Amino acid sequence: MLSNKPGKLSACPEGLPRQSSFIEPAVRNPFQHKIHLHLLAKIQVIIFSLTLAPLRVLAILLALLLAWPLAWLATVGRETKDHSQPLPAWRRAPIESQGNCWSLYISPIKLLGQWSLLCLGLGPLHIRGRLASPAEAPLLVVAPHSSFFDVVVALAAGFPSMVSRAENCSIPLIGSLLMSTQPLLVWRKDPDSRRRAVKEIQRRATAPENWPQVLIFPEGTCTNRSCLIKFKPGAFIPGVPVQPVIIRYPNHLDTVTWTWQGSGAFKVLWLTLCQLHTSVEIEFLPVYVPCAEEKNDPAAYACNVQKLMAGALNVPVTEHTFEDCRLMLHAHELALPMDCGLVEFAKINRKLGLCLEDLQMNIERFADVARGCKGGCLTIDQFASHLQLPISQPLRDLFSLFDRDRDGTIDFREYVIGLVVLCRPCASDEAIRMAFQLFDLDGDGRLTEMEFSTILRSAFAVPTFDSSQLFSSVDVERTGSITYSEFRDFLQQHPEHMRLLSLLLDRQRGNAGSDISSFTPPSTPLCADLSPLGEDSPSDSFFFEKECGMSTDLDTSSKKND
Repeated sequence: MLSNKPGKLSACPEGLPRQSSFIEPAVRNPFQHKIHLHLLAKIQVIIFSLTLAPLRVLAILLALLLAWPLAWLATVGRETKDHSQPLPAWRRAPIESQGNCWSLYISPIKLLGQWSLLCLGLGPLHIRGRLASPAEAPLLVVAPHSSFFDVVVALAAGFPSMVSRAENCSIPLIGSLLMSTQPLLVWRKDPDSRRRAVKEIQRRATAPENWPQVLIFPEGTCTNRSCLIKFKPGAFIPGVPVQPVIIRYPNHLDTVTWTWQGSGAFKVLWLTLCQLHTSVEIEFLPVYVPCAEEKNDPAAYACNVQKLMAGALNVPVTEHTFEDCRLMLHAHELALPMDCGLVEFAKINRKLGLCLEDLQMNIERFADVARGCKGGCLTIDQFASHLQLPISQPLRDLFSLFDRDRDGTIDFREYVIGLVVLCRPCASDEAIRMAFQLFDLDGDGRLTEMEFSTILRSAFAVPTFDSSQLFSSVDVERTGSITYSEFRDFLQQHPEHMRLLSLLLDRQRGNAGSDISSFTPPSTPLCADLSPLGEDSPSDSFFFEKECGMSTDLDTSSKKND
């Protein structure tokens, strides 16, 4: 058995520039998988589609048809959703026997399951380690979750109860088999359903009755196995020992992976049927016993088990979640590359306090600018066009702050972090009022287009700059002048402009010899906690922590498309 102390994600070391803490890890898009067939593989698929695959389909259908009445008999006389008590021993193999004892209904189903695996070309399974008893580990946590074929773990574990999508129960034949295991059903878009499932996990894990083990895929969605994404804490809330279970598919051609960006379910199934054999390895790791700290902190418990399993798999960990998948779909609906939605939601939510709705709103705003851009990323020209301002040194400074990986573009994740960390702290009422006074040259409480243009041309040192389009964007009432309320509303809705104003003032404070005599900033800076950008200024990490009180270990994990 294993027992570890909960680990914490390391914060950025003191004094380390913020940019260094955003180094992109070597993790590709965990929700993307493409199957590349070479010529011989294509020929094999064509031949086996006409010969081997149809025979396998008939054999699997026969096994399912034989298993269905057994599954029905295993639950007959009980309400479909009645899982208040475990099935009696005569309906399933006794719990203490680890599935080795004969049961009237469940044991034949296991034999038919093994037959189905052989028909699929997945058997026999290569199993390492020892399956713990329910007394040792009431919960089995399985990762990585990459395919509907992962259900083979249930066969190796003696048909435990599974946490499954409620929609799976409506699948013909499969649904009846699933219900015979007394599953915990979850409706993904119903928060109450998830809470009920967590309570049921906790009840079964600590109940005196002989419940079967509960099998959980803590990642909550399918990935391409390149990493382990964020583990959901539901399995770890009861604070009981868990047995980590690892599943591998060590095949030269990966036809089993079924993710958000890639082949559909039918193609994955058919290509697998057209393989002579598909290897599957299942490894039962030693039982993980939580320490007192982990029992009180399910998130730390989940994180430590995730790291342990990632170490055994020799893959990195990330903080992507199912919400990243929803953002990817939303990006696709907005005509952006799906990769744009990858932000490592768990980290963004924890560090910046942004919920899914906030990110969906921001990606819609980002799409208005980046739609049609190469890879869905902004160049400095497109950034300047978005701000309706000329390219100048202050604008380059702002672009550089957004562009955390220094690749010359801004992706959606960098855009969101820049808005929250760099821009919004500047958009306080006091700072906005000072900025308005800066533009209001005659002090009449309204900004004319001449005043507006004079300040911008002087600040950007572009005498020919046409600010009429930007002026119209601020003058929403079309009165020919800008009131303070219009000015304030615009800056609050477009915090990038407020941050740019603060950079302008910072630069002007250092330009004593400047010939821009008409540009005289007030003695009080617009954003008092922002130091001028220069060689002697504090590191970016200082700005990040000082402005928002947050640590800087946000890694840029989403890759940009070339």
